[in-house]
Amino acid sequence: MTTNCTVSQVTWAAARGEIEAVRRAVFIEELGIPPELEWDAHDATALHVLARLPDGRAVGTGRLLPEGRIGRVAVLPAWRGRGVGGAVLAALVAAAAARGHRALVLSAQLPVVVFYRRRGWVPRGPVYQAGGLPHRDMVLDLCKSLA
Repeated sequence: MTTNCTVSQVTWAAARGEIEAVRRAVFIEELGIPPELEWDAHDATALHVLARLPDGRAVGTGRLLPEGRIGRVAVLPAWRGRGVGGAVLAALVAAAAARGHRALVLSAQLPVVVFYRRRGWVPRGPVYQAGGLPHRDMVLDLCKSLA
């Protein structure tokens, strides 16, 4: 089932409350990541996207750092498996391509590596711990994926 949501670029200043609500629910409350690890100085300079339902509720988010690192991709549990995560990721990849990035990297939690692999991302390096959870770095070659 695909959710009818819209994904748009937003600034941290304009959408901070909505972004924080989604990330708090997913990373801090659901996954138990300490709050001091969730919030960082990169939020102010990152490009953010926000997925909203037709009624305006925010259900997903993610960010792109200036060096081409995607992170903090989060979808509220009730909206997973409905295309929201794919739409958030597609918006971030499109924004990176528009900025001229040739490759992207991200740190995927081990249970969602398959989500990224289905979208062309390739695992790189060993599994490691971040925020108390197993992760794996992944890369996307934009020259291949957009060709």
